Amino acid sequence: MCGIAGFLNSPLPPEGQRRFVEAMTKVLAHRGPDETGHWLDTSSTPAVALGHTRLSIIDLSDGQQPMFDPTGRLAITFNGEIYNFLEIREQLEAKGHSFSTRSDTEVILHAYLEKGADCLQDFEGMFALAIWDKQEQTLFAARDRAGKKPFYYTLKNGVFAFASELTALAQLPFLELRADREAMARFLAHKFVPTPQTIYQGVYKLKPGHFLRFKEGDISTRAFWDLPLPESRLQGMDEAQCADKIRELCATASTRRLISDVPLGAFLSGGIDSSAIVALMAKACSEPVKTFSIGFSEPSYDESPFARLVAEKYATDHYEETLSALSTGSLLPEIVARQDEPMADPSIVPTYLLSGITRKKVTVALSGDGGDELFAGYQHYLGFKFLQRLKKLGPVSSGTLALAKRILPASTGYVSPRHVADRLHGAVTAPTWLCVQKLLEAVAREKQLDLWQAPPQALNDRDAFYAETRALWDAFPAKNPLDRVFYLFFKQYMLDYILVKVDRCSMMHSLEVRAPLLDRDLVEFAFALPARLKLKGSTHKYIFKQAVADLFPDGIVNRKKRGFLIPVAAWLKDQLKPLMHELLGEDALKRQGLFQPKYVARMLIEHESGKADHREELWALLVLQLWLKSHSPAIA
Repeated sequence: MCGIAGFLNSPLPPEGQRRFVEAMTKVLAHRGPDETGHWLDTSSTPAVALGHTRLSIIDLSDGQQPMFDPTGRLAITFNGEIYNFLEIREQLEAKGHSFSTRSDTEVILHAYLEKGADCLQDFEGMFALAIWDKQEQTLFAARDRAGKKPFYYTLKNGVFAFASELTALAQLPFLELRADREAMARFLAHKFVPTPQTIYQGVYKLKPGHFLRFKEGDISTRAFWDLPLPESRLQGMDEAQCADKIRELCATASTRRLISDVPLGAFLSGGIDSSAIVALMAKACSEPVKTFSIGFSEPSYDESPFARLVAEKYATDHYEETLSALSTGSLLPEIVARQDEPMADPSIVPTYLLSGITRKKVTVALSGDGGDELFAGYQHYLGFKFLQRLKKLGPVSSGTLALAKRILPASTGYVSPRHVADRLHGAVTAPTWLCVQKLLEAVAREKQLDLWQAPPQALNDRDAFYAETRALWDAFPAKNPLDRVFYLFFKQYMLDYILVKVDRCSMMHSLEVRAPLLDRDLVEFAFALPARLKLKGSTHKYIFKQAVADLFPDGIVNRKKRGFLIPVAAWLKDQLKPLMHELLGEDALKRQGLFQPKYVARMLIEHESGKADHREELWALLVLQLWLKSHSPAIA
């Protein structure tokens, strides 16, 4: 993995441009500690500055960037891995192209020379890239289909700038970054800032599966890929054939991601996804696979015994650590401070710790990310089906759930009955396109109207506030609403919540993480499957389990999913309580002037007394306050 950065049309003199592109790459050093490169072309109009930090994975000696094509027309800075680059290289050599390195970066340059933007259709992998075309006086940028690698950009005062992280953009003196209150409100609702918006005004994320062109002061973006509609490519396959195909595609995807010139291992949670990847790796590798797990002292959250079962079956070289509330209290401020945007996924703590112990042994790790989105692994899918039945009961369902959330107990365990009832109550009266968001969200829009001292304008219009969610729902015209839910999870929740977490935590430790289950062929086949094969009755991942069940020891396949979470509700009452009161106490909130101190105080009292379960709301507020404290941004 690497870090990329650059800017065009800067008002600075050449020495100033060099100084600041170097500053941008310096703060990206954790993404690429092995090598740094810079390139300036101040003779062009606009002037161009490109930067790169390298984590060497393939062709350790000859992959320096920025890299140039033989004619000097193109310059590239690239972050990612193209797993099929050798196949593409052979095709290009047959057309007369010659190569001087073994790197995938050089293949991208020649592919772009040959096919322009159409070359993106050929790439299998994860990537964010920027190519300066001197002949066309155009910057071309692109991001992979799933959004595994980040690409931030902005156009301010005629200057176009981009980077792998917002912290790199913050190094530029001509870009005044101001935190956006509306973005903060969306963060509190979603637990992330939805793409294409960022926490800063006027700064954007390039959407996955899109490319961008900047020419003559204008930005244009366009999609080069999207998911197929269900049952569009099955060609009469029966259930057994579908399962066999999934197994074949998983094996191919895993083997494809074993290419590396540095040590390689795997995350192993003990869940079906990561266990399947480890099993397939073990079958493909001649040496024992190195596997890495995090456990918890709280039994309802701990999956480490299941990880050990898989490790023992495949004789892996297994490493494991246990996460405690005490270590979370000390780690959380550090982790949030290193996030360029706030993100309220509690599993960011174990993911950070897991990445750290993994990097001590290997440079590349395979993960099971993507399985829940492809094959209906989340409880929310079943919740959506349940909601559609409840909606038919009309006001009766709303009244019953309102009563339930008052009388059911608030638990600090993995499942809190009152918390579930509260989320269902918020979702049952929402339109179908908004149901899943209401199940997932931390601080509902309606609650935020009372939370803020001066509520951002966007909170007054429901449809505008959730515009990104509605746009994604409408973009996938599947007949079964559940297929639209799958699409929404893949395009928003996985992108801005799961993959962002993995990229940030792994890159903090200079670790590359690869996700075989997000291989394009597997993703497209999975989305062509009908919903009934993914969620069969109340059985999650039905067809995936049929495909890989024989790989596992007893007890792995049909056990209840727990997820990679931490005991937030309990820890907020105990070890994290001092930190929470420091940042969310009345005095602190009065000085800050953003949120109503009495509203937050009531949530704290209710949660700590057991009267209510406000784990989602309080965690999101705590993360936001930690981020604001560590970054001290100007606020618009």
